[in-house]
Amino acid sequence: MRRLLPHPYSSAFLFVMWMLLNETISPGPALVGLVFAFLGGLALSMLAPMRIRFHRLELVPKLAGRIMLDIARSNFEVARVILRNRPDRRQGFIRIPLDVRTDSALAALACVLTATPGTAWIDFDVETGILLMHVLDLTDEEMWVRIVKERYEQPLMEIFQ
Repeated sequence: MRRLLPHPYSSAFLFVMWMLLNETISPGPALVGLVFAFLGGLALSMLAPMRIRFHRLELVPKLAGRIMLDIARSNFEVARVILRNRPDRRQGFIRIPLDVRTDSALAALACVLTATPGTAWIDFDVETGILLMHVLDLTDEEMWVRIVKERYEQPLMEIFQ
């Protein structure tokens, strides 16, 4: 059964979402939804998602609160930067040496940095551990290095490693 339906919960979710989006329970859309759910589960098994291992799950709520607060604060800062339109404003790229190597932690860090207005994860060199990040208002590079390493990288390392 596992070979036929490798990810039953994902397939069930896809089917339910298909039916909700079609707003009907008639046989035609249901049949298409079943095919879609079956093929979606098979496609997910081909991706071979790795299992995520958490070591300190109790740190997640504190980090999530910090991220939400930083995103809200960053929205106001980006609006201020755009509305003031200062000629001395400097945007640019910075390189940040990261210690984290876990794929899950790196993916979470990429999501956090890209979701925060005014910053974007550009590239990560696996061999050197150097993150290339774009910052809209780059007044102090050392401040950004500290923010990434202390506010995000350190807690993510504790959660995932």
